[in-house]
Amino acid sequence: MAQGRFETFWAFFPYYLSEHGVGTNRVLHYIGTSLAVLTLLTAIVTLNPWLLLAVPVLGYGWAWVGHFFVEKNRPATFRYPVWSLMGDFVMLGLAVTGQLSRYMPDGPVYEPGTGPTADDAAAEPSK
Repeated sequence: MAQGRFETFWAFFPYYLSEHGVGTNRVLHYIGTSLAVLTLLTAIVTLNPWLLLAVPVLGYGWAWVGHFFVEKNRPATFRYPVWSLMGDFVMLGLAVTGQLSRYMPDGPVYEPGTGPTADDAAAEPSK
């Protein structure tokens, strides 16, 4: 079965957050996003275009360490690059304003066309 795709950012966002369930991974994302923005602003203020090379390295580097070594999952960037970038900023904004916990899903969120099916659930032994 071919995997589906999310049709809107807000449909994607719960999935994005479920891929960032470990707090350390989120902190690494906040560090990377903040350093990338500060480096971008520094490049603009100092008129130093060479600093622009560091922006994606800082942003993605910290985040990918969080995914590969902390969360042990594949970054959503590979499948949803624009929405993943948007998700970084929305997640950071929600964290800074103390609202992130309201949006964090209670369990896994699957991409459309993936995840357990009714047959899988029926086959699981009861607890």
